[in-house]
Amino acid sequence: MTVAPVLRPEFDAELRAGLAVVGGMFPPTITADLIDFMRVSYASPPMDDVLRDRGIAREEHVAPGHLGDPLQVSVLRPPGQDGPRPAVVYAHSGGLMFGDRFSGIDLVLDWVDRMGAVLVTVEYRLAPEFPDPYPREDMYAALEWTASHADALGIRPDRLVVAGASAGGGLAAGMALAARDRGGPPLVGQVLDYPMLDDRGITTSMHQFDGVGVWDRVSNQTGWRALLGDTCGTEAVSPYAAPSRAGDVRGLPPAFIDVGAAEVFRDEAIAYADALWRAGGDAELHVWSGAFHACDIFAPHTAVGQSMIKARNTWLETILAD
Repeated sequence: MTVAPVLRPEFDAELRAGLAVVGGMFPPTITADLIDFMRVSYASPPMDDVLRDRGIAREEHVAPGHLGDPLQVSVLRPPGQDGPRPAVVYAHSGGLMFGDRFSGIDLVLDWVDRMGAVLVTVEYRLAPEFPDPYPREDMYAALEWTASHADALGIRPDRLVVAGASAGGGLAAGMALAARDRGGPPLVGQVLDYPMLDDRGITTSMHQFDGVGVWDRVSNQTGWRALLGDTCGTEAVSPYAAPSRAGDVRGLPPAFIDVGAAEVFRDEAIAYADALWRAGGDAELHVWSGAFHACDIFAPHTAVGQSMIKARNTWLETILAD
């Protein structure tokens, strides 16, 4: 019996050349037995020199997380900060299982030293040791802490944005939903970079990328099962954990959503933008031709990577302005 080939979009030629290098650090397929490896491989490098070279000041705080447990929070300030500044509460990438508060942060340092925003990045707790609701409630607690300490942190509570990449993008979307439903801090925007939104794994794009690219169908299943356990795929899953499950997305802040055309999250990202539009909301959606997952993190020098970064920064600069 002949098995028909899987039809899927091709990777951009420039990006395809970099995939072999990426695979040594971030294999296409991540199973539970690779979590410990990924926690070493995907750990962020020391940031002090990078921040010093860009003139960014760093403060370390301990904030109450879920159940009041202590969370490490880094506050990054723009050079020569004069008066209260807009702020972004940031959730890092890593499939909910690995990464740290500085993972992938090189891409958003422009928000600090070029746009003058204060960046609050959070060491939320990771699955499977800390399953749902720990990661999302840690992030929401950090958002509440940021807003309640606005004066001390030198930020404007009327210019708060939530942002994240991949798993962090899903957490950012969950924060926006929770803030709306709980009467939490008012948000002026949400940046959802190739967000991890749906535990059900039912889209076409989820089944087009097995064993290729970065973060395939099996990797996604590993992450969601680490977070949700036996509830994964059932009606017991909270929309704050898997925002694609939200039945009502009215009243959410404007969203920037970007995703690769050649990655598993393509269809759920498009569907979330469409849901926001149908609910009368505002979303700017970019689907990048030939882009694999998180290619702007792994290959920021490429034409596609540079275009992604520029579009995101342009949108955020507009949102943060008065």
